[in-house]
Amino acid sequence: MTIGKVVRDFRAALPDAAIYVYDNNSTDRTAEIAAAPDIVAKVLEGYDMVIGDRLSSTYFQENKRPFHNFGNRLVRGSINHLFRAHVTDIMTGYRAFSFTFVKTYPVLSRGFEVETEMTIHSLNNNLRLYEMPIQYRDRPEGSVSKLDTVGDGIKVMSTIFRMIREYKPLPFFGGLGLIIGIVGIVLCGTVTFEFAKTGVVTHFPTLIGAVMLVITGLLFIIAGIILDVMAKNDRKTFVIDTNKIAYNKRH
Repeated sequence: MTIGKVVRDFRAALPDAAIYVYDNNSTDRTAEIAAAPDIVAKVLEGYDMVIGDRLSSTYFQENKRPFHNFGNRLVRGSINHLFRAHVTDIMTGYRAFSFTFVKTYPVLSRGFEVETEMTIHSLNNNLRLYEMPIQYRDRPEGSVSKLDTVGDGIKVMSTIFRMIREYKPLPFFGGLGLIIGIVGIVLCGTVTFEFAKTGVVTHFPTLIGAVMLVITGLLFIIAGIILDVMAKNDRKTFVIDTNKIAYNKRH
């Protein structure tokens, strides 16, 4: 009930454009289509990705699913805090991309979490983003959403967790190692205090476990430093690759 009107509207707005409908193996032939003149114009101005921002307009009034609203806020807050960004609508599927972005973006996700992945990819590589407020209307009667609030929410959060581990390894592994190391140091302190008081160590298992925790914490921190250097090198390689693609496209 929805996709037919969407296709007709886009065809009216962009009569010269080629329209591709991907049904994602669904049984009702629905698809996501992302193109409109204003959004395309921003790509032509030089932006790598233009985001159709639902949340700045009518989303919270039209959307009658409170858990979806909560999920949008949670994901937005987590990613913006981690990458020190100010993206308003992270989970929207209404986007337009530059040629260079399409050719350098590795699609790793297979479901609803792909929007989160492409946003994190863009922020991590300092790509040029532009958010354009768009009108949002809830589904018409008779049109049923296939989104699974809990299942898709878990997928999105696991994607955030995985990409934090890959793109921000020093805070991830360093923070984890710091927590483990502090626990080990505290346990070592209790054993040391006991030895200083009595001259005898009676809790050898605690001492051994505490030392192992300290060593494990240090290993996590060292791993975070090494992986952080590798991640920075990957970002440098990405910039070089995008420059090559942009140059080849012009020539």
